[in-house]
Amino acid sequence: MSENARIVVLAGDGIGPEIVGATRQALDALGQFEYTEHLIGGASIDEHGVALTEEVIEACRNSDAVLLGAVGGPKWDDAIAADPTAPRPEQGLLGIRKELGLYANLRPVRPAPALIDSSPLKKEIIEGTDLLVVRELTGGIYFGDSGRRDDNGGTAYDECAYSVPEIDRITRAAFEAARQRVAGTDRPARVTSVDKANVLESSRLWRETVKIVATDYPDVELDHMLVDNTAMQLVSRPTDFDVIVTENLFGDILSDEAAMLTGSLGMLPSASLGETSALYEPIHGSAPDIAGKNIANPLATILSVALMLRHSFNMPQEASWVEKAVADVLKEGWRTQDIYSAGTKLAGTEEMGNAVVRQLVSRVF
Repeated sequence: MSENARIVVLAGDGIGPEIVGATRQALDALGQFEYTEHLIGGASIDEHGVALTEEVIEACRNSDAVLLGAVGGPKWDDAIAADPTAPRPEQGLLGIRKELGLYANLRPVRPAPALIDSSPLKKEIIEGTDLLVVRELTGGIYFGDSGRRDDNGGTAYDECAYSVPEIDRITRAAFEAARQRVAGTDRPARVTSVDKANVLESSRLWRETVKIVATDYPDVELDHMLVDNTAMQLVSRPTDFDVIVTENLFGDILSDEAAMLTGSLGMLPSASLGETSALYEPIHGSAPDIAGKNIANPLATILSVALMLRHSFNMPQEASWVEKAVADVLKEGWRTQDIYSAGTKLAGTEEMGNAVVRQLVSRVF
């Protein structure tokens, strides 16, 4: 990576500015980066009347990576309730994914050893869990035709459509990720494709296409699982999964469920990758109820930076330093409110970020 890599910062709404601020400190401990800040979501609606402007899209296209906080909040929900045609903060997030062609969302789930007891599941169930959810991000029901009709007292509809090229592309991303995860080991690469092929036509096409792609990867084991069964198996035998690939809606739900294996949504990072662009963000929302209180957990955002270093900047050593720094901070007993338990040390957003920076500085210098 050359010095002064260009990062567009979209702090967004709610706790977004706080967790992004803590994360930038961690990045600055690793090298020199050039930041450009822009508005998205509700903050953009307030300033520009839309959730995403052309200026922001262009800035993101010209960047080396995008760091996003979170979008949304009740302020804009109330406006939408009064006028369903009012702009929605989430349109900014969906729009930037579409405009940048961010078709593959990677969500690694690896509970930190120090947080095993924070999970709602028994230790013997989650210990050893190390899985990756690969979610298709620019198709499906979130991008299909939708609307309302004035019939039968009012009808709403949302279309879920997938093409063979869309399914082929995300499936290959999942198989490649599975290969990378076992490189240098004697473990077999495994992919679980999740659908609802017993009911949905789009899922039947999904399964047919995945089977065809799988013939190009004879070294990768493939199994198919219905989404409702997957939801059950994730909490009963999570260690059986390696790479899960699925469509947009199913991936959104399953990855949030998988996040609770770690004890908190505040612990799960994500990377959204396209052919030439990449965006990194925590999977949690804007948590407006705790915004501005310095109690939000910044670790998912900091771990998202580890993905940025690895995927966008080819800095695998520094990525490992970030992940190890987070693990060591947790091992020292530091906890934000969402993962706090008796006998640990309560930290605010800034304090937790500073603790990670101290660990990083000890490795860099």
